[in-house]
Amino acid sequence: MNDNDAKVPVWLRILQFPPIRLFLLGYPLFYCLGYSNAFMEQNKGNILPMIVAAMGMVALAMWVYVGFARFVERRSPSDLALAPGIRELGIGMLVGSGLHTAGVLVLLAMGIMRIEGTNPVSVMLPAISMAISSGFLEELLFRGALFRIVEEWLGSWISVVVSSVVFGAVHLMNPTATLTGAIFISIEAGLLLAAAYMLTRRLWLGIGFHISWNYTQSAVFGGIVSGGVAEPGLFKTVTEGPELLTGGNFGLEASLVPCILATTAGIILVVKAVRRGHVAQPFWSRARPEIDPSTGQAAIGQPSALPPRP
Repeated sequence: MNDNDAKVPVWLRILQFPPIRLFLLGYPLFYCLGYSNAFMEQNKGNILPMIVAAMGMVALAMWVYVGFARFVERRSPSDLALAPGIRELGIGMLVGSGLHTAGVLVLLAMGIMRIEGTNPVSVMLPAISMAISSGFLEELLFRGALFRIVEEWLGSWISVVVSSVVFGAVHLMNPTATLTGAIFISIEAGLLLAAAYMLTRRLWLGIGFHISWNYTQSAVFGGIVSGGVAEPGLFKTVTEGPELLTGGNFGLEASLVPCILATTAGIILVVKAVRRGHVAQPFWSRARPEIDPSTGQAAIGQPSALPPRP
């Protein structure tokens, strides 16, 4: 134990133990997500209350996340920093929408999908609350809590696997979920969203991916989102063909084409993260830094336990 550890009260060191931190932060975030989903299910068609409720749960969840970072983890919540966050959010929304649209275009070219008309633009409004809720709340829970805390403990690679598997498994609770869909979403979305956090060390890029992918899938193309219930979109689309390409009841996230596109994007982000040195090592592989007796801090030039935050 070094001098800095001795200054931290025992009760706080207990709360900061990774599994305990994960429970203390993950439980209220999971509650916010569950309440938001339940409210939207019970108030279908009431667009304004649904949007207000989603934004209210997002605000509450972010307050919990920031408060936990400051008072329990004793860190600055730089992963929610606004200055670079707005730009990353915008980039994420453009790329997320582009990835899904690219998958649709490939399936249209293959004859697996076809567009048979359009609906009024107003049908795109109900999906706003769903996209806000899933984009913000799921990223706070699965990347901000689960991925980040496991990564600090067991390293980046184990955390990618753990967070991806849990993320896919949770989607099995959706009404029309399939095991294939859960596996696909673990691979494509689990990797892409974890890689977004690894690269930027912030949540905004992944939030942008998540919001725009779900919104484009539902509000634009009228597709089933992650084994949910299909709602009308701007385009009246019909999907016919082998389930490996259509995604079946789970939606296009269980289609091989979007899976390849999203997974490729995730691999690109991982490679960039590795090149920037944004990979955390598990606790058993970290060199214990030498402590400068004059300052009580790690000596200059010693490697830090975690990747730098840009």
